[in-house]
Amino acid sequence: MKLWQKDFSTNQAVEEFTVGRDREMDLRLAPFDILGSLAHTQMLSEVGLLEKEEFDALSLVLKKLYREAVAEKFEITEGVEDVHSQVEFLLTHELGDMGKRIHSARSRNDQVLVDLKLFFRAEIQQVTEGIKDLFDTLLAQSEKYKDVLLPGYTHLQVAMPSSFGLWFGAYAETLTDDAQLWQAVYKIVNQNPLGSAAGYGSSLPINRTRTTELLGFEDLNYNVVAAQMGRGKSEQFVAFGLAALGATLSKLAMDITLYINQNFDFVSLPPELTTGSSIMPHKKNPDVFELIRAKANRLQSLPTEVALLTSSLPSGYHRDFQLLKEMIFPALDEVKNILSMTNFMMKNIIVKDNILADEKYKYLFTVEEVNRLVLRGVPFRDAYKQIGQSVENQTFETDRVVEHIHEGTIGNLCNEKISTKMMRILRGFEFEKVEEKIAYLTQFQL
Repeated sequence: MKLWQKDFSTNQAVEEFTVGRDREMDLRLAPFDILGSLAHTQMLSEVGLLEKEEFDALSLVLKKLYREAVAEKFEITEGVEDVHSQVEFLLTHELGDMGKRIHSARSRNDQVLVDLKLFFRAEIQQVTEGIKDLFDTLLAQSEKYKDVLLPGYTHLQVAMPSSFGLWFGAYAETLTDDAQLWQAVYKIVNQNPLGSAAGYGSSLPINRTRTTELLGFEDLNYNVVAAQMGRGKSEQFVAFGLAALGATLSKLAMDITLYINQNFDFVSLPPELTTGSSIMPHKKNPDVFELIRAKANRLQSLPTEVALLTSSLPSGYHRDFQLLKEMIFPALDEVKNILSMTNFMMKNIIVKDNILADEKYKYLFTVEEVNRLVLRGVPFRDAYKQIGQSVENQTFETDRVVEHIHEGTIGNLCNEKISTKMMRILRGFEFEKVEEKIAYLTQFQL
């Protein structure tokens, strides 16, 4: 069944090619399609395009379907083209011609747009929760190991002293940047396109502000053409968020892969969290972090993929957009899985102590000694030259004491400030407002 079906049948090969994996992807959109229909029918009732009795009957069936969809019991019947057709088919089966009336003042174009925006909104909340979980773990590890020093590197050469407190905390604060970007994506996504129909509005007297309120959107996509232009644009912004988070997680995984190497030997993992070799009995490989690195790097290609699919398209709807689901949906699942696994592994990482006692790290402290001379009144360039000379003459000596006290350094990690920053960002999402609206829209009236 197709909403656009007339008095001819589409060639089977053409139908299979054009539908592709859309029915599979649309199952993910079912709860959101039903939410859109609930809001739309309530608005139609309020403006007089549906009788109250019709709305009550439609609303009751839609709420039952919503429960099924949330419980993952919703199915798209063989031969039904997409989720929009399936919902209308089920309503018509239950209520007769009344079920067909929910399509008034709507097109599949704005239906899929509102489905996607509601879906992305829910997915961003889950991704953000995953970011917060990992953030909490990293900040806790930063506090736990704040006094354990390790080498800092530039150009992969020994540079200056660092600490595990600094290293764990660095990735925690970097996640605040990722969360800030996701908040920007969320605010772009959290605008209502419903009522833009095929991209040129409707001559029916609908109230788009009302559906915006009912669905908990922060604002309305006012211009109906601009609303349609959100298709592809929304996916690209989501892809940017995924890519940025992928960059953070890939770098973290790469650090661990280096640090667990015997030539570094800064950290280790419990044996059960590593894998072995088929030929070398001593091997304990960090395969989890290698796969996190690879999966996270793959996420960084998404903005380019989306751009290549959409950049040559003029305004208006195009079937090309259908393929964006196949790019973005699996990537959202992937990033949530990566976040969860990274969090699990970072909770179980084993930090080595007394790393800097090794003689090869002695020159980490040259800057410390230069600064001590500066504090005694020696001009910096003279102090630099004096310590450099001692290195060249192999007479350099140090007590390996680090005295850093300014904000964000070894002796003053500012973890409380970083935590406050993250909490401020998270409050900006206002997820609870959306949850309240959805709960109201889907509740059964007694």
